[in-house]
Amino acid sequence: MIRDWFNVDNFGFPILQLGDDLEQKILRPLSCIKEYESKWVLEFDLPLVEKKDVNVYINDDEMIVVEAKLREVYHDSKFTRHQYEHFKKSVSVPKNVDIKKISARFTNGRLVITIPKIFQGTKINIED
Repeated sequence: MIRDWFNVDNFGFPILQLGDDLEQKILRPLSCIKEYESKWVLEFDLPLVEKKDVNVYINDDEMIVVEAKLREVYHDSKFTRHQYEHFKKSVSVPKNVDIKKISARFTNGRLVITIPKIFQGTKINIED
């Protein structure tokens, strides 16, 4: 099931930062979230970015932060003077996940972050 960032807060996975920041020359990357039975998968489109310039971390507020420096300055159109040098987006870590097992993969301008869920409880076998 794919959920866009604008509706995610209805499912307990809010996005806190939306929109671009002109003063800091920062773009918010196009992104989506997919929920599976055993994990969450976050996907970010990061064109004009090289793997060495991508930084992913969890901050003190338990936010997953994705930062990336663009290879070149990006101009949003030839009619405006808006230019951007970085991508940045922060999202809350969902509940009941294993933070120590979060992994990330960057391939061809696409960042995929996998967040495994923690399952609580013990399975009880039903006897015949």
